[in-house]
Amino acid sequence: MARSPRDTAALRRRSALELAVVAAIALATWALASALELHESLSAFFARHESWQADELAIALGVLAVGLAVHALRRRREAEQALAAEQRALADAARLAERNAELARGLIALQEAEREAIARELHDDLGQACTALRMETALLRRAAACDDREAARAAAGRADRQAEALLRGVRALLQRLRPVHLDTLGLAASLQELCEGWQARSGVDCRFHDTAGAAAGLDPELELVVYRVAQEALTNVMRHARASSARVLLAREGTTLALVVEDDGVGLPPAGERRGLGLLGASERAAALGGTLALDGAPGAGTRVVLTLPLQPAAALRALEAAR
Repeated sequence: MARSPRDTAALRRRSALELAVVAAIALATWALASALELHESLSAFFARHESWQADELAIALGVLAVGLAVHALRRRREAEQALAAEQRALADAARLAERNAELARGLIALQEAEREAIARELHDDLGQACTALRMETALLRRAAACDDREAARAAAGRADRQAEALLRGVRALLQRLRPVHLDTLGLAASLQELCEGWQARSGVDCRFHDTAGAAAGLDPELELVVYRVAQEALTNVMRHARASSARVLLAREGTTLALVVEDDGVGLPPAGERRGLGLLGASERAAALGGTLALDGAPGAGTRVVLTLPLQPAAALRALEAAR
């Protein structure tokens, strides 16, 4: 069981008190031996038993006492070192618990924000599209009842366009919830489509480069993390970077997969490099697969997000758990 700082201080005070008691007993023994002239009595006793070499016993006992003192001092030093290591471990555990709590709060806030955004989109976009579609079908029924073919044809055309817009909205929402194209088109085509859709929405030029087919043959969990990081990085570019161009690069180097998302925008703020909640969650996803997520940039010099992942995340995760 780990000791608290108060327990450690109490242990050190008790150790100091025990040393003071030993020193006091030694001083009292010297005073008593001086008063009783114990040395002279022992010398006479040893002289009478010289054949037993009893006079050498004092030297042996002195060496034993010194040895025991050295042994005790070494054990004390080792105990203090162990206590210090234990205190450092406690501090590290407290920092880790605080970081995990902060991450949990951030992820919960991110989840709630995403739910709020989806609810708003359902209400504003899809809800309005459904209302407009109902209005057109009502006009279509009225035109059919009046045998007005021209009005019915116009209402049917408008209803068709509203249904198409509604379908696009549903697909976009599903894409946010789960990138279904990963299962059908693969990572490279999904990232290409992500860049094209992002460019159409933001008006900022976005290019995707798949170096030497780096996206081929990846595990599904790797593909999902790479896609989510690219998605979040491009979202941050749209919100904060004020860039004129962005680039998404996927490459392999040995047994490592690297994703780079960079822009030519305003860069990171000079006050620090605090990550948003989205990239914080992405960083944890990368760490769970044995990878890392790094941000680089300076004011006016653009921002660079670099994700590195081992190509065998399960093996890397097992190795990480074994190291712990």
